[in-house]
Formats: sequence, C-alpha cells, structure tokens
Amino acid sequence: MAQVLITGFPGFLASSLLPLVLEKRPGSTALCLVQQHHMAEARQRLKLLDVQQPGIEERVELVVGDICEPGLGISGSNKAAVTELFHLAAVYDPHVTAKAADAVNVGGTRHVLEFCTGLPSLRRLQYVSTCYVAGDHRGLFREDDLDVGQTFSNHYVRTKFEAEVLVREAMTDGLPATIYRPGMVVGDSQTGQTQKYDGPYFVIQLLMKAPPFLPLPQTPGIDSNRVGLIPRDCVINGISALSTMPNSLGETYALTDPHPPTVREAVNTIAGLMGRRIAWVPLPETLVSAVSRIPGASGLLGIPVDAVVDYMNHATLYDTTHATRDLTGTEVACPRFADYAPLMVEFVKAHPEFTSAAMT
Repeated sequence: MAQVLITGFPGFLASSLLPLVLEKRPGSTALCLVQQHHMAEARQRLKLLDVQQPGIEERVELVVGDICEPGLGISGSNKAAVTELFHLAAVYDPHVTAKAADAVNVGGTRHVLEFCTGLPSLRRLQYVSTCYVAGDHRGLFREDDLDVGQTFSNHYVRTKFEAEVLVREAMTDGLPATIYRPGMVVGDSQTGQTQKYDGPYFVIQLLMKAPPFLPLPQTPGIDSNRVGLIPRDCVINGISALSTMPNSLGETYALTDPHPPTVREAVNTIAGLMGRRIAWVPLPETLVSAVSRIPGASGLLGIPVDAVVDYMNHATLYDTTHATRDLTGTEVACPRFADYAPLMVEFVKAHPEFTSAAMT
C-alpha cells in the first residue's frame, strides 16, 4: 500500500492539507512526522479531523520524529512504502534566531533531502517554500527566479531561501520534486480561522486600540507596493490540486493573490471594516524604518512595528503565471482581499487570546 509522509503536523497548513491528500489518493495511508512534545496535540487534531471526515484516523499513523535529526529521527518505519513526501515543517517567524532558523529550515530540509535518497519508491517530493525567498528584490519576481542578488531582512526568509537552493540543487541532480511558494498566509476565506496573528493581523490589532481617526505614515511605495496575501484554504487546495498533476513535476508555483491590493488599499479596507479613518502623513521610507526600530516602539503599540513597516515597504510583486495556468479549470482561485477581510477582522475580535507565536 502506498504511503505519504507529511512533516509539519499538527501545524496550520499540514493539518488542513492531510484530508485533501488522502481524499485524492484512495487506498493510500499517511505517515505524519510529529515532534514528541506535539504528540498529544497531534492526536487531538487527528481525532477532530476524523469527526469532520470519518475514516481518516484509521488511514493515518503518527510517528515521533524530528527533521532536525538525521533520518528524521524515525525508527522502525517502512521506507519502502513511501511514495510521496510533503515537507511543510519549518519555523515561520520573522523574529526567529539564526540558530533556530538554520537548524530547522536549512538543516531540516537537508535531512529531508537525504531521507528522500533512501526511499526506493519515491515518486515526488512536494516541498513548501515561500514567496519571501525573493527577499528585498524590487519589482517582478518570477516563479523560475531564485537567486537574483537579493538580501534578507530576517533569518526566516534567509533560511527559506537557502533551503530552496538545496531543493533546486537536488532537483538538478534528479530528485523528482515540485516547489510551492505561498504568499503571506492568512485565515480561511470561508471561516476566517487562523492559528496565529502576523502581517495584516497586526494592523487589525493596532486599529482595535486606535481612535476613530488615526494618522499613519505614507511612505513613497504605499500605492505601488502590493501585499501578497492568500487564505489558508486557497494554499492547501492549490497544493492538493497541483500535487497530482503529471505536468507539475519539476515546476515552482507562487501561490498568492494574482491581483494583490496595494498597501493603501489593504489598510483602508481593514480600517473601513472597523469604523476607522486613516490620515496618511507623507514621510520618507528611511525615516519610517528608523523610527520603527526605536527601542520600546513595539511594546508601546503592542505589535512588532518593524515587521509592519517592512511589509509596507516590501516592493516585490510575485508572478503567478505557472500557478494561474495550471489551476485554471480546477475551481481553485484566490478571492479578492476585500471579500474575505471581514472574516479576518471578526476572527480577531472573537479571539484576542491568539498571538504571533509560531509552532516550534
């Protein structure tokens, strides 16, 4: 019986992707790699998935392991049965330390690639990267692009770039693989559900505390810089659909909004939903960046101000030509931000207990 190995369970994306993977592979089973300290949560998540879609639990084996260890820390598993490996495990945190990011994102990917070489029946590695491997590249970043001389503002994006370099090298050496680059993943477009707050959620949190009329810095790129968002369900539906297409082998897909809002449009949309008005005050980009890094600024406002400013100043536009082409006709399409933003706002209001902490 064919078996699919999935890393990153019970994380936000892996938990949602698992049922779709099994649905498209009748007769197959799934082996979910789980760190020991997440095993109780993983069992609970699997039972919940089984309630939602009966029969999943009997097709899934949870195995203790860790991508930071050689062989993924797995003992006693039947490698011969693994035909696909979905690698989602990573540290998704712009404030992660260099040591943690290197160990998980780069070292973990290296271990996954080494593990793949020992799988005699492997048909494909399904590798989840990020659009942010583009770093500070200004302008269009194509799906076939990778090293374009960019630099990186944090260890998360640097190490995801370095990890994708390793995957690309392995593909050149013959590894069958497909690369998926999600944009900034937000909550489900139908329910608003998410697992942590970052990116536009910081703006929502700021506006919740703000007066009805709020001055914000208007940097030069506010009407040209675009926010590459994508709801969680669009990411997993895209990966699920593309992963079974023969012509997707060897491709790289940017899974993000083909028509992203500008910074001004995104912020004004959120503000309007919350009954706030924004007074945009023209300021130089360098001044705004310098002020955002003043010690105490983030603590005063209750959000990572430097991260918000980095998003506002992000001048990369992600090309989605491959993804749009191959997903045409599959009913997988990213909705406009204005269509699902209300659900994001309502979810934050209903769940003040959520934070920006990543699962590690």
